[in-house]
Amino acid sequence: MSQKRLFRLLHRSNQRRMNDSEGLQSAVRSTSIISVAIMVSRILGLVREQVIAYFFGATVVTDAFYAAFRIPNLMRDLFGEGVLSKAFITTFKMTEIEDGEDSAWQLSNRIFNGTALILFLLTLIGILVSPIIVDLMFMGKGFDVQLDHSRHFGFSNKRDLTVYLTRIMFPFLLLVSLAAIAMGILNSKGKFGVPAIASSFFNISTIIIGVSGYYLGPRAGFHPVTGLAVGILVGGGAQFLVQLPSMWYVGFRYQFIIGFKDKRVKQVCFLVIPAILGVAAVQINVLVNGMFASVGENWLSWIAWAFRLMHLPIGIFGVAISTVALPNLAGLVAKGEIEEFRKSFSFALRLVFLLTIPASVGLMVLSESICQLIYGIGRNIGNTKPIAAALFCYSFGLCGYSAVKVVTDGFYAFSDTKTPVKVSLLAVGLNIILNYFFIFELGLEYRALALSTSFTITLNFLLLLVLLHRKIGGLALNGIWFFLVRLMFASAVMGISCWSISLIIKNQMVIDSLTSRLLSVFLPMSTGLLILLLMYKLLRVEELDQLLDSILRR
Repeated sequence: MSQKRLFRLLHRSNQRRMNDSEGLQSAVRSTSIISVAIMVSRILGLVREQVIAYFFGATVVTDAFYAAFRIPNLMRDLFGEGVLSKAFITTFKMTEIEDGEDSAWQLSNRIFNGTALILFLLTLIGILVSPIIVDLMFMGKGFDVQLDHSRHFGFSNKRDLTVYLTRIMFPFLLLVSLAAIAMGILNSKGKFGVPAIASSFFNISTIIIGVSGYYLGPRAGFHPVTGLAVGILVGGGAQFLVQLPSMWYVGFRYQFIIGFKDKRVKQVCFLVIPAILGVAAVQINVLVNGMFASVGENWLSWIAWAFRLMHLPIGIFGVAISTVALPNLAGLVAKGEIEEFRKSFSFALRLVFLLTIPASVGLMVLSESICQLIYGIGRNIGNTKPIAAALFCYSFGLCGYSAVKVVTDGFYAFSDTKTPVKVSLLAVGLNIILNYFFIFELGLEYRALALSTSFTITLNFLLLLVLLHRKIGGLALNGIWFFLVRLMFASAVMGISCWSISLIIKNQMVIDSLTSRLLSVFLPMSTGLLILLLMYKLLRVEELDQLLDSILRR
């Protein structure tokens, strides 16, 4: 072999390594941006939940609100942020690579207009048949609770109040689905910050209008909870509108074209329609849990508040990593670079484990302290132990919740929606069985809903991981077991330190005050984080170095 040829080979090899390194750093930097944006949004979401807990507490009114919001929110997950945005991103990237950018923008307009038309009609139907939907979804005796007719502005039971709120919030489905398409367009063009921060405007609108409605609504003859429902609606619109300037910046120009017969539109539909039947186990499990939660009084509120707390790490870690991973994975598949796909997928999955395993341990150990700090206010003082118990059970599924988003993206990158659907349906069936067994046989009550969901979502992730491994002949997961053992050992040391410090604070702080609550959460948390970083360093967890290096370079 000549020296020139050898030099060229070495140069190409080095260039490839540099590109791989730059690609990983770029992915981590994008993930970091999204994580910060989502963290801000999720903190505002917690503030929103605090506002609800402060003004309404765990009451029949709160149960009615969460039940009503669950209906359009579930359909949003079915048609909007769940399946549609993933199918759109995959097809958009393929169209852009194969047919050019102009064709990709035409596809965007066709999907945007078609979705708006279909969901507008669906929203009208939903408003009309809201009583039927409520009766089908919440059949438990907990929804037969009678209300004081005069105190609740003409509503005599929880069911009627739920129907009223459902009708107000149903258009949220249309608005937030349009926001999801906008997010898909921006993510496809490598813009992640604005879509991630957009949901903050949703939370801000809900808080401001919700509080205003609580005080002003009764003066106008409306139930105080009406403000929350209107705030949800306005927030959905704000989440969409705030993304419009960025859409214009990346090159999107609105055209009134639909074209259901277009081959790329058909491709999106081909990906969406099967997935709607099964969607994701997380979303259908939420529906199933809602049905079982209607059995007991206040169960819906406790479960909703606990899940909101777990949503914070899911959003910061799982959603952020998944948001960056899908456009990257879809682009690699479209180019036929399967080996690069394996590397990118493996790195994304390891990053999820790196962050969520210690987070789940932290939530378990500090569940009572966190719930007391966040929700032990206003009308909810002294009523946080049920929320903490539900959060503890949910924590077992945090890793599965986050990881399933990444592994599902792996299938979507290959335009395969059928496999996740089949596994999701299996998980849903198991969730129903476990819910019934845990509630009616073991008497775990509301805790059963969180525990069964955690178990089934973890099983869902593991099955999908095995099937994806078989699908592409390997996932570059060499050494994953040793990697997980190191993470779990480090997390266990962190958890013991958090528990010890929390116990000392509780024994020393006799008076229950805001200061003691803050100390019981943030002192163990900050100390535990330092110990975790030290353990990662001692155990030579390389992914931590890549994460910190990319964040510092940013």
